[in-house]
Amino acid sequence: MAKTLHQDKKRIAVILAAVLTITGVGVAFAYWTSTGTGTGSATTGESVAFTITSDPAVGTLAPGSAGQTVDFTVTNPGEGTQNLTDVTVTLATVDGTPWVPTGDNCLAADYTATVTDVPAGQIPAGGSLDGTATVTLTNTTANQDDCQGQEVPLYFTAS
Repeated sequence: MAKTLHQDKKRIAVILAAVLTITGVGVAFAYWTSTGTGTGSATTGESVAFTITSDPAVGTLAPGSAGQTVDFTVTNPGEGTQNLTDVTVTLATVDGTPWVPTGDNCLAADYTATVTDVPAGQIPAGGSLDGTATVTLTNTTANQDDCQGQEVPLYFTAS
């Protein structure tokens, strides 16, 4: 009989433990509360200079003629969209130095370079816009024979 009583107590203890566990009685959860801070950062991109390339000139450059047209492309090599507002062209060397023609009777002032088709607007990263420039030679009363064969350099500026 002592054995049965002992088994009954065990059974009651197991049942009571199961009931308490199922009902949540006697189960406790403990935790700490806390606060904290941290830091991070982001970096804003930067504008990148546009690149400008041009095609060979088309047409005739002679005193009083319609001149030559030069198609050009403005490219955004940056990682973000950039806004192109204007393109200008001057008669200048690759470093921007004003061009001086050779010969005594050929003047740079007799030549005119203008952007006749101005590209403008948003250029996405890696994108481009096309434009056209025109170069003319004014027909003056002076002898312009020294202007024959001159290679007229164009210097484009984009903003």
